[in-house]
Amino acid sequence: MTRQPISFFIHHQGRGHANRAMAIIRELPAERPVTVLCARPELFDGFDRPIDLVALPNMIGAPVPAPGLFAQPTPEVMHCVPLGVEKTRSTMRAIIDHLDDVDPALFVVDVSAEIAMLARIASVPAISLRMHGDRTDPGHLGAYQASVGLLAPFDRTLEQDDTPDWVQAATCYTGGLCTTLDAIPTREAARAKLGLDPTQEIIVVLTGGGGAGTPYAPLTIAARAVPDALWLVLGPTHREGHETDFGNLRELGWVSGVTDYIAAADVVIASAGDNTVHEIARVGRPYVCAPEWRYFSEQTRKAERLDALGAAVMLREWPGALAPWRSILDAAKALDPAALAALYDADAARNAAAYLEAMAVDLWAGSTRPAAVSPASDAPPLMAVVS
Repeated sequence: MTRQPISFFIHHQGRGHANRAMAIIRELPAERPVTVLCARPELFDGFDRPIDLVALPNMIGAPVPAPGLFAQPTPEVMHCVPLGVEKTRSTMRAIIDHLDDVDPALFVVDVSAEIAMLARIASVPAISLRMHGDRTDPGHLGAYQASVGLLAPFDRTLEQDDTPDWVQAATCYTGGLCTTLDAIPTREAARAKLGLDPTQEIIVVLTGGGGAGTPYAPLTIAARAVPDALWLVLGPTHREGHETDFGNLRELGWVSGVTDYIAAADVVIASAGDNTVHEIARVGRPYVCAPEWRYFSEQTRKAERLDALGAAVMLREWPGALAPWRSILDAAKALDPAALAALYDADAARNAAAYLEAMAVDLWAGSTRPAAVSPASDAPPLMAVVS
């Protein structure tokens, strides 16, 4: 006999949701079965903890079959529910079938307001992951009310002032969760490893894979504003076609060992993605936070909190002149590095797993339901594909 499973719905935009799930799942007890439902199950390729995978249809952008259906307004309590979409029905059917088949102790939703409410309709206890942003709309609040608990993978001090008290009271704040585990070198060791000048000022510009990339044109102004610095740009960039390249501005694209580049930097300019924030906090470098557009102003609201805490300088717009760039870099260098470093918690994934495990146990204490039968120890993880 074994414990009831914990199931995870993982959004497939970018890699952040999947990486966060793996960090948490790795810390769950080995005897706790885990299933992950995701439209990109390949995100979990090579994961070293046995899990079952359910491949969901990718319903994002699926066509609506008729103009009359397309014209129907979205209810305020929902965010994305077009009518007549076969892949949406298939996704919901796959989720309900799974919940009915395995009867999980918990269903962790990262993230979807509709699926959190679906879990409640299906009589399954859900935990919703929380993100920053303007989330006091009926859809988010309905999902929070439908959940038995909320999980925030960030420090309590990063909470927004406008978050309702009851939402905060229902939230487990794990501390800043970073999924990167690479060793943190000294500034000198990082530069030696990367073949960089040990004395030159280095500015690292970093963005992840969830958006369109860093605007490149403003960086050409930045390179002119501080010509003695080396500007290293990691990740995708967005060009408008009229940029002039400069010798002290290098596009490196996707690189391995991002930690080394952050450690080598004098200043890091980066977006406000959850893992990105905590990667920089983990290493501890002056941080200019350049929020990317996201639904519900997620990154903007997070950047505002970082700025208010003195943990980063918020870049409210990309400068188009030399002087503003110099002022921004000076402001970043003047920050107290301890304010940012305090937002990272090496035990965050463990804290999240402990919270989920405790909820899975406490909610079902005294249950008369028979425990699930554990699979054979040598049985391979299941991949259930829904087409």
